[in-house]
Amino acid sequence: MTASEWAVVRDAMPVPAWLEGRGGRPEGYCHRQMIDAVRYLVDNGIKWRSMPGDFPAWDRVYAFARRWRDQGLLAELHDRLRGQVREDAGRDPEPGAGIIDSQSLRADAVVPRSTSGYDGGKKITGRKRHIVVDALGLLLAVLVTAADVQDRIAAQPLLARVRGHFHPLILVWADSGYTGMLVDWARDTLHLTLRIVRRTDTVPGFVVLPRRWVVERTLSWLMRTRPLVRDYEKLPAVHEQMVLWSMTTLMTRRLARRRA
Repeated sequence: MTASEWAVVRDAMPVPAWLEGRGGRPEGYCHRQMIDAVRYLVDNGIKWRSMPGDFPAWDRVYAFARRWRDQGLLAELHDRLRGQVREDAGRDPEPGAGIIDSQSLRADAVVPRSTSGYDGGKKITGRKRHIVVDALGLLLAVLVTAADVQDRIAAQPLLARVRGHFHPLILVWADSGYTGMLVDWARDTLHLTLRIVRRTDTVPGFVVLPRRWVVERTLSWLMRTRPLVRDYEKLPAVHEQMVLWSMTTLMTRRLARRRA
């Protein structure tokens, strides 16, 4: 990270428990070194044991990333950065609308069959990541499932999580894969309007569909990160962690450029 990026991350970082007198052991390494090491791994797609000697030992970096994932510290940092990006864009920190979509990925040989499947539509064997983004394309929630899980099935826990976390959110755009009982369930259970944006076959050539391009752009942002091009993780939660780190890097660079 540059100095300006580190200033952004430092202000948004959650305060450790031992600094607030809530117990725990002080960190043995500088947070900037640890976050730099994790960002390097996520951006370049290396193995944990291949961590360069300029960073702390790989097992310490792995323990740091795992602790931040299990204790929700990474999600807290990500949410704070998203709020800052929205404020810089002149928007409210809490989104009022979102877009949902999914993306199927091929799985590596280390991925167990219990968490992978075959997507007949995309002809891909592996996993599928489901995301909800705001109007700026910033991530609101991510869920990784087997590729054979239908979008309507995975959308129920994902929309419930987003609706519980963001109370102003009342509208979500989706494609035709989310039609059916999901629209009525979202309206009656979550009090959420799920608006289907259908593809038109009457207009020849390429047509930009309303709001659909926003989530497609976010999926292309994720494909810039090497570990997210293909699923190499045994646990779906680790893949979700990689998605959060990727979006965190994108937001810190954007904030650093604007403030510079």
